[in-house]
Amino acid sequence: MTDVLAEIYRDEGIVQVPQVLSTAEVERIRTVFMEQVAADHSLAIDDGVPGDDPLARYPRFVHPHRRPEVEAGKISLELMLDSRILDVVTTLIGPALGAQSMFYFKPPGARGQALHQDNTFLRADPETCLAAWIAIDDVDAENGGLAVVPGSHQTELVCPEPADLAESFTNAEVPIPDGLRKVQTKMKAGDVLFFHGSVVHGSRPNSSPDRFRRALIFHYIPEDSTEIAAFYNPLVRPDRRTAVLPEAIGGGPCGDYADAEP
Repeated sequence: MTDVLAEIYRDEGIVQVPQVLSTAEVERIRTVFMEQVAADHSLAIDDGVPGDDPLARYPRFVHPHRRPEVEAGKISLELMLDSRILDVVTTLIGPALGAQSMFYFKPPGARGQALHQDNTFLRADPETCLAAWIAIDDVDAENGGLAVVPGSHQTELVCPEPADLAESFTNAEVPIPDGLRKVQTKMKAGDVLFFHGSVVHGSRPNSSPDRFRRALIFHYIPEDSTEIAAFYNPLVRPDRRTAVLPEAIGGGPCGDYADAEP
């Protein structure tokens, strides 16, 4: 199985592994994060959305694994280093460090995120980062599931263009590389999508009347990386010790998109 995963990843930059987490684990994650967002937004990042935007009530959480004193943070740290996930990460990129955790709620009516490449933000070098995108709800086009561009991991980071702010809460979009096409993912809760940091991906708004599209996401970088954007230090080793790398230029929570024209 590991050889098959490695071959798919090498060719497409994307691997979907079904039912990594059990129904009970997914339900626990869903309950804990919904309780946390109802209690306060202390784990959230400010994306500057207006007060009447669904994402104002359900903002994305960034780096919850750094807050293990709360249950959402404890779960995030546990799963970031869980062998079921980390073994696949190691198969794809070798020994790895945890760089980021995120939780997206994406309630009905929420905008999506324009096509982008993760390593624009992380700036991991000399290789790249790897995402592990865990579906906490069943995911499809209607509730704003990810669309990915297989094979785009073989391209360099692409300069973004202005995004449609009626569709995306971020203001820049990466064009689909020539000769490639966008594919809509469909996932069951508990599935994990692993993808390379140069894979072009994004999502459309959640157009369903009553379905969330919650996802717990981790980013990893190879253990032998030489630098990363400052926002991601300190990194986490599999034994929970921390590591700090020299700071790459650019990157951060907004990548180089911060100066893009809306």
